[in-house]
Amino acid sequence: MTKPLLGLILTAAAFAQTPAPKLEFEVASIRPSGPLDKMVASGKMHIGMHVDGARVDIGAMSLPELIQAAYKVKRYQVVGAGADGISAARFDILAKMPEGATKEQVPEMLQALLQDRFKLTFHRESKEQSVYALVVGKGGAKLKESPADPAPAPAAPGEEPAAAGPTNQVKFKMDGERGAVISGGQTGTTKIAMNPNGGMRFEMEKMPIAALVDFLARFLDRPVVDMTELKGNYQVALDLSMDDLRAIARSAGVVIPGPGGGPGEPGKGPADAASDPSGNSIFSTIQQLGLKLDPRKAPVEMIVIDHVEKTPTEN
Repeated sequence: MTKPLLGLILTAAAFAQTPAPKLEFEVASIRPSGPLDKMVASGKMHIGMHVDGARVDIGAMSLPELIQAAYKVKRYQVVGAGADGISAARFDILAKMPEGATKEQVPEMLQALLQDRFKLTFHRESKEQSVYALVVGKGGAKLKESPADPAPAPAAPGEEPAAAGPTNQVKFKMDGERGAVISGGQTGTTKIAMNPNGGMRFEMEKMPIAALVDFLARFLDRPVVDMTELKGNYQVALDLSMDDLRAIARSAGVVIPGPGGGPGEPGKGPADAASDPSGNSIFSTIQQLGLKLDPRKAPVEMIVIDHVEKTPTEN
């Protein structure tokens, strides 16, 4: 072997063993966010993530939600080390990306922030567990596709084009005494109204199947896995019963009043409302869309938190 060739091999080996520099925010400020109920009452909701150029603005996200965004997983995939207990606190984060970084690299920078400021450590596991597979029914899907987003207005001479960063932040306003309108986020405008029977109707104008899966999983006792192979965005209307709404409230630790306003039942988790698919409105409303929630067993990759601090280190 010639010396030049040997030198190239050794150089390549040295670079292969040198870890790539950690990609992280240039600067980041983390502060506790205000209570969600006060945001709702004021109509000024600062929730989700917005990327505008080098500026990353995150509003009212809990640690499990930040971990979801950083590692691109679902809520049910984050377990261990009191994952339920760290859901209560929410944080506002204002960060600046380093020069040359792109919005696609935000999750990687968020990983570094969680490890540095919240001392997050975890390991991954794959477990076979009970899931609901979201599949297309025998008669085919009955979903109406959403209209395409309008093209952005062209920039005036001498102006920079409008930033194309994703916006997941939402705005909230009441619509009379029994309804509300949520705008922004990946599902566009969502209209919420109380049904005469005491349930609730959700009308989403632009819902990808991945978002529908996330929405359904909040009301059920097990993960929901997309097996529809449907692409694009759809106009989706869902009617939920009071049992469905109680299920998500219990899973979030909210006390549910009993009959006559007395003490509610002890929190038992969302399984109570989803144990009987034939009697639960989620299953029937999904069938009206030409879809089906099919109980199955499937391997699910989990992020198991070994350690995480409930409050970050100082800014």
